[in-house]
Amino acid sequence: MITRSKGFSLIELLVVVAILGIISAIGITSYSGYVSGTKKKSVENAMMQMNLAQTEYYSVNGSYYPPSGTHGADSKTCTPSDSASTHIEVNLLGDGAEGPDLITKDLDYFVCIWRKDNSYGLIAKEDTTKKPCEITMSNMGTALRDSNC
Repeated sequence: MITRSKGFSLIELLVVVAILGIISAIGITSYSGYVSGTKKKSVENAMMQMNLAQTEYYSVNGSYYPPSGTHGADSKTCTPSDSASTHIEVNLLGDGAEGPDLITKDLDYFVCIWRKDNSYGLIAKEDTTKKPCEITMSNMGTALRDSNC
């Protein structure tokens, strides 16, 4: 007489664990893609606010930010950094003493503004050791992502 066990066999349990592993791997990959896309969109939104603040800065000061003689002024290039992001938040979006924290540490991006003659642009670069994503925005508000994004 053959007796049957009322539990699961080792093979059945291994199959279930393998299926759960595959499903969780797909979920984690999708989730990290959503997080990355959200960060990029948040940076673009912050850059749009900075772009709008440039109009107000121009109406008050008669020129675009950054002022002449500072990093990013009088050239079409700048280097995104933590200090550049902070200066923009304080001087362009804030009251000169403090500003809103649009570019937070968990966003993993830094922003800078270049100015040349009567034109300006914004550059945001991902703070990462791998291939960083770079987003540029013209003074007309058009955002472009490089091939690493």
